[in-house]
Amino acid sequence: MQQTVNRVDPALPVGAYQTYSITSPTDTTVRAACQQVGCQAWLHGWESTIDEATDLGAQQAAYIRTQARRTFREQRTEGGLTVFRFESGQRCFAEHKTRPEIYAVRDGDWRGNPTGRHRTHARPQDWVEDFGEHQLRLVDQKKEG
Repeated sequence: MQQTVNRVDPALPVGAYQTYSITSPTDTTVRAACQQVGCQAWLHGWESTIDEATDLGAQQAAYIRTQARRTFREQRTEGGLTVFRFESGQRCFAEHKTRPEIYAVRDGDWRGNPTGRHRTHARPQDWVEDFGEHQLRLVDQKKEG
């Protein structure tokens, strides 16, 4: 059963409004940076403990030392394992995914978009700035009467 939406009757024509929205497609994921997803390894650093006596461990250690391009300190445990301690603020080894967000602005309101004008901001900061400037314009218009 669909829920009924209660709306206040608008005081102005549809063309006097702008709608700001943030949506996320439900069936789409994209690769994301550690910082973008709040990765704990990125925030606090991490350790990788590797047994170089195994083929896999030897390959992992060689990759870290020669190709990983990350800052780390290396220590040996009493049991002969190698511990790589990575500093915070650098990309971890995980493949992060997130759902993209679409930052949109269009003319009109729930009744429609009379001009057909629609734009999408590439960065959330730009959307926030646009929204803030729009709010300031509304305040100025109200002051002017």
